[in-house]
Amino acid sequence: MKKHCKRKVRAVAVNPIELAIAGARLVDQKALNYLRQRELSSLESITKGKGTRQDWQELADVMNITQMMALHGIGPEALEACDLASVALVEAKERFDKTGKMGLSGIGLAAIRDVLEYAQLQQSSIARSKFEEMIDKTLNHLKSKSPLVKVLS
Repeated sequence: MKKHCKRKVRAVAVNPIELAIAGARLVDQKALNYLRQRELSSLESITKGKGTRQDWQELADVMNITQMMALHGIGPEALEACDLASVALVEAKERFDKTGKMGLSGIGLAAIRDVLEYAQLQQSSIARSKFEEMIDKTLNHLKSKSPLVKVLS
């Protein structure tokens, strides 16, 4: 006798209408404040000379997502600051490899602050679904080792 598959029917607890409305809304302030707090604490620890690889990666992630949004037409004026921040992050990584301390130059610090400001403006002006789409695109570029994104190796 042949075995038969017994499929389990599970009730879906997600209301598709509420999900669509939530995707069309702007990103909620609580989540944005949490992201900003993490970004600013990473920047502060690097400026005080106590930065870690995790802090560097946190700032690189923000810069990568901001750059991806700018390349797709969401705040394209952020590209210049992203380029400067990218150079500054590479220099900070090289300094960390040589001395064991993470640090930024004055120009790099200003560029990172500009990127954080652009990121805040970009994230608060688009829908959550578009923001998640940009995060996914950035992750896909990371997986394919695209030269557009920076990752600490």
